[in-house]
Amino acid sequence: MTSTSLPLEELEVKLRAVDDSRFQMASAIQVKSEKPSGFQASLKYVSLVTLTLQNALLILVMRYVRTQPGELFFTTTAVIMSEIIKASTCLVVIVIQERGIVGCARRIHEDVIKQPMDCLKISVPSILYTLQNNLLYVAVSNLDAATFQVTYQLKILTTALFSVVMLRRQLSKLQWIALCILFVGISCVQLDSSGTSTKQQTATEQNHVIGLVAVLISCLMSGFAGVYFEKILKGTSQSLWLRNVQLGTLGAIFGYITMELKDGPKVHEKGFFFQYNYFVWFVILLQSFGGLVVAVVVKYADNILKGFSTSAAIILSCVASIYFFDFQLSIPFTVGAFLVILSVYMYSKYVPKSEDVGKLPGVSKS
Repeated sequence: MTSTSLPLEELEVKLRAVDDSRFQMASAIQVKSEKPSGFQASLKYVSLVTLTLQNALLILVMRYVRTQPGELFFTTTAVIMSEIIKASTCLVVIVIQERGIVGCARRIHEDVIKQPMDCLKISVPSILYTLQNNLLYVAVSNLDAATFQVTYQLKILTTALFSVVMLRRQLSKLQWIALCILFVGISCVQLDSSGTSTKQQTATEQNHVIGLVAVLISCLMSGFAGVYFEKILKGTSQSLWLRNVQLGTLGAIFGYITMELKDGPKVHEKGFFFQYNYFVWFVILLQSFGGLVVAVVVKYADNILKGFSTSAAIILSCVASIYFFDFQLSIPFTVGAFLVILSVYMYSKYVPKSEDVGKLPGVSKS
């Protein structure tokens, strides 16, 4: 008995050692797999660059095409083309997903035509986005790119407030502080009327008050439409691509109505594509594909990277405005821009964790 007990004990010890080694190897493999790959890490930085360029280029090029000498294109027609291109692009994606035109038509018939009340709901953000895009041209035509870029971050505040009211979303204390800093920073920029002036003579007469009012209304529309659209997405099964087809189609219709009311006789006289050039088409494409690209890219970028991209876009817009639009920096503007950048970073970084939501005032974990 004693002669066989020792080998059995040794065998048991060896088996345990093998099991331990296998467990350690499995754990190591699991930990290694949880670490982000080099490809995913590089995608984050590509996302950062893409978001930054999208945020900065659109405003800079839009400002450029609206400050050229001579007659200018009709902005209402540009909004229509942007919506048509966006809807067409998303329609192509649906065709690919449904593996053919027949499948795409069936999907549209089931989710759009047979649900008229759903289309009525989606018309609300569509109207707001169309009006917002028209107001953006008004704002950029009356404000320099740097001032517009900083002031337009007020949409963070409006979106946050609408999210709290409509979606019952909870913000951390630091996020509320960040929103207060954001308001103070934008106020500093707007109070500095001398710092926002430019030496450049523009093609159209500029009115700072009109530009400011246009930005404020755009921010309100952007905040409400974004939160309303998010609420619709959460309550229905339709894909984001199909929703963008609806938004783009309805947006083109509402955009045409806006064009007829504002520029109808002039467009009929001079033509729909009057004074279109490469830069105008570039702005239209940025508006069309920008949101779609950002929607795809955001998948690989966290909130901190999105905050960095917005901050970098503000800095890039300021630098570009100095070199290309003779923008003059001042102390109030610099301080205000710094506060806005700081608030954007804070708001993106200090998002409340799910386990901390119950600790916030007025929130229960149940």
